[in-house]
Amino acid sequence: MARANSLAWHLPMFITSRMRFAFSSGLSTDKDTSRAAEAVVAEVLGGLGGRQPDLAVLFVTPHHAPRVEETVAQVASATRAAHLLGCTAQGVIFNHREVEHLPGFCLLGASLPGVEIRPAHIRAEETAEGLAFSGLPDPLAGPATLLLLGEPFSFPAVDFIGRLEEDHPDVQVLGGMASGAMSPGENLLFFDGQTQGDGAVGLVLSGPIRVRPVVSQGCRPFGKHLVITRAENNLIYELGGHPALERLNEQIATLAPQERALLKQGLHLGRAIDPTRRSFSRGDFLIRNVVGIDPRKGAIAITDLVKAGQTVQFHLRDAASASEDLKLLLKEAQESGAKPRGALLFSCNGRGSYLFSEPDHDAAAVQRELGSIPLAGFFAAGELGPVGGRNFLHGFTASLALFEAE
Repeated sequence: MARANSLAWHLPMFITSRMRFAFSSGLSTDKDTSRAAEAVVAEVLGGLGGRQPDLAVLFVTPHHAPRVEETVAQVASATRAAHLLGCTAQGVIFNHREVEHLPGFCLLGASLPGVEIRPAHIRAEETAEGLAFSGLPDPLAGPATLLLLGEPFSFPAVDFIGRLEEDHPDVQVLGGMASGAMSPGENLLFFDGQTQGDGAVGLVLSGPIRVRPVVSQGCRPFGKHLVITRAENNLIYELGGHPALERLNEQIATLAPQERALLKQGLHLGRAIDPTRRSFSRGDFLIRNVVGIDPRKGAIAITDLVKAGQTVQFHLRDAASASEDLKLLLKEAQESGAKPRGALLFSCNGRGSYLFSEPDHDAAAVQRELGSIPLAGFFAAGELGPVGGRNFLHGFTASLALFEAE
């Protein structure tokens, strides 16, 4: 990796032996928006060796918000990318580095000959029959990958994913929700040279490309597997025929004192994605937060809808568990797949320096386990990615899209 100046860096392109795909990434921490854009575009185009990008993905911190509209148009024009996707973000991620609490301007460029890329600007609308979604390419056929960036105040990601699963179960979704804003109207999405303030934007990729997902929920289980025997909406009343709170206290009693101390950081419940399995391992549970307890009714409330018959297990999350989980999943990806040519990383805005004592944790782990690859990403207000073959919206998760040639 060469350092071009004090404010911008890039990683040279990675290509297949047949010159099929090329990726290049660039970062600037210059607080001047125009200088940042110029430096990053120059680095990315230089890394692509003169090839025009079919895809450009841009993430910028709120420091650049005042001039972001003209800058997105500037980047789209300067790169001449066939498609540009991006959003504003609390912090940005580049190669081995995570930029938090500083200006950040990050761009990934990709030349993907032969790959079909179709844009999507998705909006939700209330109708007499319920929520309706518009803006997906028609016809939408899998297998395909939807790279999706949503505006969290206006886009009901959970409902959209549920509808997509019904209509297009062979389309995987990877991405995240824009972050860095405290109220509606402040997050911005980038879509082919324009900015949008609501809904979601995305690109559907299909053809001779494999987008391998790595979704690290960063938790470890404790206690036994339990079956929900009475529940309503997001409330669990009974586990294995006993009050849910009673069962929880039994599981907590098995923890060592240092493990019980982790409960102050939050308690989580894993719901088995396939409850018909007889044994469960890493990646078989969808992790959700425990958000309330009713001692009078012995009930537990979580951030998901549940029903009787589902298998669950309580989980803890701490920096060590999150680090171990990501490392193991990256090792599995390294051993079972081709060398990635580029990557996008969507990491929860509760990770980074808020969770880990060392800087650049998630980004550095990717480079360490998979080798140096061009990477861009951001700290999201919700991460999108498949677990157990099904798409979900996550929290406290690192969701990684690895681009491989078929």
